[in-house]
Amino acid sequence: MKDLTAIISAVVAFAVTAGLGYILIPYLKRLKFGQTILDIGPNWHKDKQGTPTMGGIMIVAGLVVGVCAGFGYAAMSGSDTVLQLSNRQCFTTFIGGIFLALFMGAIGFIDDYIKVVKKRNLGLSARQKTFLQLLVSAAYLLTLRLGGLTYTNIPFLGDIDITHGIGLIFWPIALMFIYGFTNAVNLTDGIDGLAASVTLVVSCAFMMASVIIYSMTLPFNMLSAALAGSCAGFICWNAKPAKVFMGDTGSMFLGGMVVALSFGIGRPVLLIFAGCTYLLEALSDIIQVAYYKKTKKRIFKMAPLHHHFEMCGWSEQKIVFVFSAVTLVGCIIALLPVIFKL
Repeated sequence: MKDLTAIISAVVAFAVTAGLGYILIPYLKRLKFGQTILDIGPNWHKDKQGTPTMGGIMIVAGLVVGVCAGFGYAAMSGSDTVLQLSNRQCFTTFIGGIFLALFMGAIGFIDDYIKVVKKRNLGLSARQKTFLQLLVSAAYLLTLRLGGLTYTNIPFLGDIDITHGIGLIFWPIALMFIYGFTNAVNLTDGIDGLAASVTLVVSCAFMMASVIIYSMTLPFNMLSAALAGSCAGFICWNAKPAKVFMGDTGSMFLGGMVVALSFGIGRPVLLIFAGCTYLLEALSDIIQVAYYKKTKKRIFKMAPLHHHFEMCGWSEQKIVFVFSAVTLVGCIIALLPVIFKL
């Protein structure tokens, strides 16, 4: 019988996320949990003032229920997904990845709560957020090591021992990798439907990669499918004109999840290509700030990058389409070494 674990996870995640919109959005409106649009953004974004935020709760709930449904089906059907989860390293990486995303989402929730309920527009300070993110990232990496992670795969170089010698450099790089990509996804969430659409493409790429690799990656096929379903369900409410924003709750959860998927299939380096849009968004912001501090001039009309194209006259729908297409190209490049076993 064909293994339907991933399909069930995706469908349930989609249904739960999309269905929650009918309940959560009116509730957020009643609580007056509306988005405050800062003056530093494009002027026309002021029309979005008051749109409910913290909708990332829908994504989190959809993914968790989708994964539980998929695991339930796998257990009843005798799927290889359950067999692979009996492996200590696979189980630790799988559960650790989910908790990485949940804790990152929790940091985002605290940030959103301070902004919306406490009426402090900037939320957590940069120092507070950085400390919490690095703490969660370090705890995740410690979990991986205790779970038996000893190698990472780099295309063209193969498996690299990360337990001694030059391989130990993996750990500090991995720490900054997790921190950087989590924040890069957060920066990508700036216009209607963008972060969810880009992450939908990325999750589909990891779903394909996990099938191709197969060994100890089927649980991450299920997790990728649940993430794709949740993103698709959220787009139903977040596509322009957005009826709800994911907030930092959602964007930081998504950041933690795509990182967890990259580590889960044993090839975190692939996220550099699959997550090229996240990377471009983050780099545009870093370059803009650094260049302005040095010259008092700007390279981009506005950063992150999606705002630059808005200022150039692109519609939000066009930006979402083009950025998703660029992400698709990056994902194809990321999949090539997996397909050809380079």
